[in-house]
Amino acid sequence: MDVSVKFLGAAGTVTGSRYLLDLGDFEFLVDCGLFQGRRELRRRNWDKFPMPPTDMEAIVLTHAHMDHIGCLPKLVKDGFRGPIYCTAATAELAKILLLDSGKLQEEEAEYAKKKGYSSHENPEPLYTVEDAEAVFPLLVPQNFKKPFSIHPSVEVTYYHAGHILGAAIVKVVIKGDSQTKKLVFSGDLGRYHDPILYPPTLIPEADIVWIESTYGDRVSTPVKPEEELASAINDVFDRDGLVIIPAFAVGRTQLVMYYLYQLVKKGKIPNVPIYLDSPMAINVSTLYKDFHQDHQLIAVLDDQAQHPFQHSQLHYFRKQEQSRTLNDLKGKAIIISASGMATGGRVLHHLFHHLPNERNGVVFVGYQAEGTRGRRLVDGEPEVRIYGQEVPVKAKIYSVEGLSAHADQNELMEWAEGFGEKPKLAFIVHGEERSAGVLAHKLKDELGWNTIIPNYLESFMLFEEI
Repeated sequence: MDVSVKFLGAAGTVTGSRYLLDLGDFEFLVDCGLFQGRRELRRRNWDKFPMPPTDMEAIVLTHAHMDHIGCLPKLVKDGFRGPIYCTAATAELAKILLLDSGKLQEEEAEYAKKKGYSSHENPEPLYTVEDAEAVFPLLVPQNFKKPFSIHPSVEVTYYHAGHILGAAIVKVVIKGDSQTKKLVFSGDLGRYHDPILYPPTLIPEADIVWIESTYGDRVSTPVKPEEELASAINDVFDRDGLVIIPAFAVGRTQLVMYYLYQLVKKGKIPNVPIYLDSPMAINVSTLYKDFHQDHQLIAVLDDQAQHPFQHSQLHYFRKQEQSRTLNDLKGKAIIISASGMATGGRVLHHLFHHLPNERNGVVFVGYQAEGTRGRRLVDGEPEVRIYGQEVPVKAKIYSVEGLSAHADQNELMEWAEGFGEKPKLAFIVHGEERSAGVLAHKLKDELGWNTIIPNYLESFMLFEEI
């Protein structure tokens, strides 16, 4: 049996995670994500899949972020009918996120057509809500730490990765005629001291490792994230301004809600109204109770009146009419809304209306990929384009990286050191050029790893005649 891999994404970029494994008589995909950020990256979402989707036999997901699952509806629309394996929490999160993605893409295509700012005469969505729904019957939920077979020669096991609810490190064991080989995919690794999620599991051995490198070139500041968050919020409130927090609905929003609750309890920020303006984030927050075994936040499990996801100053806004009332909001308040990189969603309406006010502040709480609106704001651009218009940036922009759901360089190295023996080969993936390069050199210099940074669409023979 020969085993090869083709990198269909997350190679030289932090988005579009897709790794195609070919065992000769069995081909499967690890992750199936959307490309985000720069236009040339987003165009890849429309590219024809390098093989007929009908010929691919399975998909194994690490977690439910869109850059890992967002292309599933397109693949199913194009003919894929095999099982899609994931953890139980990932299955439920995927349903929420994919429905939202289909709806957003339908709305954005219609809006672009109406306003005429698309380069296409008749812009079409990448996929629809109906396409997203077609994915659901194919989802096959699995438990953590319990091996399952996806082929007579292939066994998969999920381990906690932190990062978001249900996120997993994937171990793939391939049994050949004469040898057994172990592949380990880090997925996206979380923080080792996250107050909600379990730390990434250390895996003792692997022949080949795929390790993410989002923060491969940086170490988080020693300042506690709640202190950074409090400092930014109080700075805005000193100007009697409004705080907007763009946050991904899965994981980051819940962590922000946890810290805001703790800061108010400790008297470190004023007890002001907090508006969670994201139906998806509201739905996701309820899953923390359903999947209590996947996290360590006991507070959301009991029936007490006050906890991070339920208290008197927290207001859930599901309806568009409610959201629009926030456009005229002034003074001390906090709006949490998606998306986290300001690439779409309701947060764009809030930025459109509140960025021109110098009293206000926008607090980014996670990584901002190249080419995204969030990255341009963090980089200090004086204007950003929203809904086809140039919006002046008068509000102050803050970046609280301590709230990132991604392991920093030290934590990536800590996870790598968990392997009892160094792997024969490590692919450095899911990182921009600099971060991937820095981590590759560090793994080679300090641990003696043989590292490769793959290119988009590059293929490698992993094993011959095993």
